[in-house]
Amino acid sequence: MIARTAPDRPPLSCASDAPLTGATLEHAPEPRDGMRWTSGTLNAHWYVAALSRQVTGQRPFASTVMEEPLVLFRGTDGRATALRDRCLHRNAQLSEGDVFDGCIGCPYHGWTYDATGACITVPSEGPDATPAIARRVERFPTVEQDGLVWVWLGDPDDASSAPEPFRLPGVGQDGWRSYMMLTEFDGDVTDLVENFMDVPHTAFVHAGWFRKAGMAKRAEATVERTKGAVHVEYFQPDDSIGFSRRLLNPDGAPMTHTDRFFMPNVTRVDYMWGSRRGFVITSQITPVTRDRALVYTCIAFRFGAFNPVARLLLPAYTRIVINQDVRIMANQTANLRRHGGRRFHGTEADVIHRAIESLRDHALAGEPAPPPEPFSTRIAFWM
Repeated sequence: MIARTAPDRPPLSCASDAPLTGATLEHAPEPRDGMRWTSGTLNAHWYVAALSRQVTGQRPFASTVMEEPLVLFRGTDGRATALRDRCLHRNAQLSEGDVFDGCIGCPYHGWTYDATGACITVPSEGPDATPAIARRVERFPTVEQDGLVWVWLGDPDDASSAPEPFRLPGVGQDGWRSYMMLTEFDGDVTDLVENFMDVPHTAFVHAGWFRKAGMAKRAEATVERTKGAVHVEYFQPDDSIGFSRRLLNPDGAPMTHTDRFFMPNVTRVDYMWGSRRGFVITSQITPVTRDRALVYTCIAFRFGAFNPVARLLLPAYTRIVINQDVRIMANQTANLRRHGGRRFHGTEADVIHRAIESLRDHALAGEPAPPPEPFSTRIAFWM
């Protein structure tokens, strides 16, 4: 079930049922010079702001998306709401305040806001007084599904007609089990996407855990770029990863491997053995700043009778592998800062990266020109 909050939902009441009666709406225009407003059309998408369990009606939850500080909590109807994390009065963090009766109170002077962002109580104006001036904190449309809360940072009027966020494969499906991992990364979203879909690095960054260095294998793959996605299918039937042959693939079925990128920030990596066994790694990359991100990684797996064993072993294994990626991305990001940005050279294996970059760069530029043309090609490389 999808819970979607509309940007124009009427205000809820907390301390008072009286309507806002101010003759004017006090509003200071927000500067539009931050990441949210200087990233072309990349703000016009859904981004994960929190796990559903992190957003409650008892305490506020602070999140940052595209340099935009947010505070999330649940209104009296149980829906997740997201407001700018800044009181209108003296700009204290609302996320340090209290949530009560579906509203949030500022910890500094007690100004209180309902789930629409409307200021409904100003204690300094007297007990039970309706605010003399109508004021409102910016509220961001939200969607909740698959145990996650997404926010929309583009024009709020566009949110109601936007496609729903990416559905997590395997979650809640018969025969599948899943778990979620949260990881802080250094790195731009584009660089992180490329890392999550990059095969040649696995023999070096994940040596012994994923593949082994010094055992070069030739691989082929098809790369397809569409209007908003990149699909990669690998052709190496004798390929394997880590422990798969010893435990999760006792029948020795050939492994199929596909990587997919969905604009602007989602990767899906599938490893399947035959038609009945495999796992899917879906990463939702939430940009916190231009070179810092919080990644929500969902691992869904189906191994039949081995599901309980996999549930015990996979979290530790995937945490080790992800932490190895954290370290190499910190390495790359620090060096990009040091040397003033990207100056990439490439090989045939980097056709995948260039396909990703073309879509991201087009959106970052604000889509002033026609989108990159779709294409499909076959590449070969060693790993």
